[in-house]
Amino acid sequence: MEFFRTLPLRAGTDSLQAELTVPALPRLCPAIDTLVEDAGPDAGIVYCLWGEFRVRRECINGGVRFSLPGCPNALAWTLTTGHPPTPEAVMLHLTINRQEHDPDFVESLEFFADSWLELTSLQPPHDGP
Repeated sequence: MEFFRTLPLRAGTDSLQAELTVPALPRLCPAIDTLVEDAGPDAGIVYCLWGEFRVRRECINGGVRFSLPGCPNALAWTLTTGHPPTPEAVMLHLTINRQEHDPDFVESLEFFADSWLELTSLQPPHDGP
């Protein structure tokens, strides 16, 4: 199965690759609650709506790909920019290795994809003036 979202975000490839890191995931995606283990920008363990998972990140053409290597559904998602038909947009592409799944799980995938729609800026929040 696959899911697509056009994010309300304007960012270049360099910004995506610099700021979309594993440690930043809980700040960027409301469906990812906690960084359990920080192994640098490209790896770690997160707690999300499906439980605790190892997560990997790789820089790809136009952005980044995240994957949950231990996930029984081989969940992966990319955030990319600069590609047709809307090269100025940031696109989310979420996949699992099944053509069908139970409705509750599909609903959770839709929720996960929709949670990225809240990402409107890659700049971390600032404290103070």
